[in-house]
Amino acid sequence: MLAIIFAALAYLLGSVNTAIIVCQLMKLPDPRTEGSKNPGATNVLRIGGRNAAFVVLGADILKGLIAVWIAAIFGISGFGLGLVALGATLGHIFPVLYGFQGGKGVATALGGIVGLSFPIGIVCAVAWIVTVFITRYSSLSSLIAVSMAPILLLFINPGYFVPALLIAGVVAWRHLENIARLRLGTENKMDFGNPPK
Repeated sequence: MLAIIFAALAYLLGSVNTAIIVCQLMKLPDPRTEGSKNPGATNVLRIGGRNAAFVVLGADILKGLIAVWIAAIFGISGFGLGLVALGATLGHIFPVLYGFQGGKGVATALGGIVGLSFPIGIVCAVAWIVTVFITRYSSLSSLIAVSMAPILLLFINPGYFVPALLIAGVVAWRHLENIARLRLGTENKMDFGNPPK
């Protein structure tokens, strides 16, 4: 029961969309109406530059990480702790505060994975970084990173496996359009050059 309560609280924390808030504070275009129209760090990079994107990325990671850490302090573990990570990710993707229209959940998912296992979270983050620098496809990098997590977490705590698998599944579902573009070779690549003027 306690795990369900913390998962619900994690969902509410995940529902706070930092991309929208940061863009409002920095007087940038609304990420829901500009660029890819996805309120996440990658789109903020496109429309607002590196500084804004790093703030959003860090804040989104912290949503998942803090939710899991706080739940762990209160004794939640195993499957229940995995549900908390899932709750934060679902909150980011389906935020009650924004009409259930959110981002793709990758950074928040990675934050939750880091909370479940710091080494595995770092491995997944490194996989994302290496893949994005080689291919420049943020979507492909994200799919690889979250797909690794369930398998790796299984060796740490079997209770994490099902929640991590659900996280990977919902993130993959959120990327269906990206997957189709990757197959067609029309997916947008990340631009590491100068921020937009």
